[in-house]
Formats: sequence, C-alpha cells, structure tokens
Amino acid sequence: MRAVQISEFGGPEVLRVTDLEDPAPGAGELLVEVDSAGVNYADTHQAEDSYLVRQSLPFVPGSEVVGRVVGGDVPDFPLGTRVLAMTTGGGGYAERTVVPGTSVFRLKDDLTDAQALALMVHGTTAWHLLRRSAELRPGDTVVVHSAAGGVGTMAVQLARAWGAGRIVATASGGTKSELVRSLGADEVIDISGTTTADEVKTVLRDACGGAGPDVVLEMTGGHVFDGSLAALRPLGRLAVFGMASNVAPQPVQVQRLMKRSITLTGFWLPRVLSEPGLLAAALEELRSMVRAGVLKPVIGETYPLAEAARAHEDIRSRRTVGKLVLDVSGKGVVQAVAQAKEKNAD
Repeated sequence: MRAVQISEFGGPEVLRVTDLEDPAPGAGELLVEVDSAGVNYADTHQAEDSYLVRQSLPFVPGSEVVGRVVGGDVPDFPLGTRVLAMTTGGGGYAERTVVPGTSVFRLKDDLTDAQALALMVHGTTAWHLLRRSAELRPGDTVVVHSAAGGVGTMAVQLARAWGAGRIVATASGGTKSELVRSLGADEVIDISGTTTADEVKTVLRDACGGAGPDVVLEMTGGHVFDGSLAALRPLGRLAVFGMASNVAPQPVQVQRLMKRSITLTGFWLPRVLSEPGLLAAALEELRSMVRAGVLKPVIGETYPLAEAARAHEDIRSRRTVGKLVLDVSGKGVVQAVAQAKEKNAD
C-alpha cells in the first residue's frame, strides 16, 4: 500500500510517500481502506518530535480517517461499512490503516468525507473545550484564538449556538476575519503583531468591554497564553489545547489563580478515548447540529496523498482555514473532474 512515512524528524520535507505492507488488525480492531484522512496542526508537531508524546521512527502520521471496513471482526461493522474513525498512534496517511473498534463510527451519506473529518478531531475538541473544560454558561464573553482554524471555526459556532453573550475571535487577514464574522463572532481582532503579554492582555480586555473575558480557548503558547491568562476577569476560565508556537509560557503562580478565582485547564483529545462514550456523545450532538443546519463545517483545501508535505507547509505558514483533507483514494479528484465536465456541459 502507499503511505506517507516519516523516517527522520524535521519539517514538511520529511514526509515521503513510500510502499509499505498492509497492517494487520488485532483483537477488537478493524482494517479500514482509507478514502480521506484529516490533517491537523498536531501532525506537524509529530513530524518534528515536539508533540506531547514522543514519536518512534519510522511512523505514519494521521489520527483520523474516513473509509470502508475491509478486515477485522468487531461486531456491528461488517465488511464494506463506511466509517469515520480515530487511529491510535498515527497511521492515517495511508491507503489502509488499523483502528480500534472503540473509536469507529458508522457514517451515513448525509456527510461528505471532509465534513465528517471536520467533526472528529476539531469538532469534538471544540465541544469538550466549551462543554467540559471551560463550562460555558449563557451570557459568557468568550475569546477564541486562531478562530479561522479547524477548532476555532467549530468553537465560534458552538459558542454562539450555546448562548455566549459576546464572542471575540483572533484571526489574521481580511479573508479570515470575514469568515469568522460570518460564523458568529461579534468582533475579530488581529494580535499577530503583539510581542508581549501586556499587549495581548490590553487588546483582549478592550475587545471584551474592559472587564476581560469569562472564557478563553488558547492554543498558541508563549506571550499569547500569558496575556490571555492575565486578561481573564475574576472567576474566568482559560482552556489550553495546544502550543502552536512551540514557545513555553511563563510559569503560572498559584497565588494569582487563587486571588482572582480563575481556572486554568488543559485538554488533549486522546485522553477522551480512555473513557467510553465521551467521544461518541460529542460526535453525535455535532452530527445532529450539522443535520439541523446549526453547525456548518468549514472545509479548507483537499490535497492528494502525495502532496501531504504541501499540506504541512500550508498549515505551518498559517495560509489555511478550517479542515484540511488528504484525498487518499483519489476519488475526490475523480469527483472534481466529473463535476467540472458537468459544469462545462451546461
């Protein structure tokens, strides 16, 4: 099978397409023939070995796939079943991958591959950040950092649907700002030019009416984390789910948390897999919201499997919005060509 394998740590250049043996499912696992795979910012951290969990070489990246069951003996998933699944330890950037039966979900034809992938890692992360980590309450003022990204586009829409009083989003560039506003943000600010925590604190508090936000969803790290924590109003909650800058924030003084009664919480989606039902509950509500038209997954670019390195280049350079997808099977290309011919015929 064709797969993107990483044999040395580094940037996008270390992603190389190669031929590998098909993986074999074990007890409680399924073999999935992959149609599409999701690309996440965390994948770039894995490539350079700066992720939360250290990587062992060589490995195939990719944590989420859409495809068909072609092997394994997990009940309720006969051969040919279309599924959305999370992998364990990577393997998604390949024509076939093994997934645990506990993180596989039947997929109807009412969702495209890209829409389904947008709900898996990005959607369920946003769901848990707001529902469980930050405990969003009606009327809360919410700051969503990197709001044009995969998690951000989901979080803005969910915060709006769940009664946030004011949503302040950070995004760079006019196109991204327009997108985030269309999703429900009340104000969009660009903090890319800030260099200190005090600057971030001032900008966020001003955007939130002076008092500061009740909730901040943060994934940048460094001075953005420091400023966001300082900007919280008393009893506010900061939920951190990434450190895209790879710059560690300043040590947090417990006394500061106590004095202002603020909450600092972290979230990492793989932990959800250890508690049966948590992933399923989030995914089911998200799918219902999509069917009802309340939630609209934002889909960015789709890349051929052979161009996985370009996908990493684009996401690292902040040129992307929403969900990025690898078209592993080539069906997406075939569909695009067919649609183009149909359009030209009209």
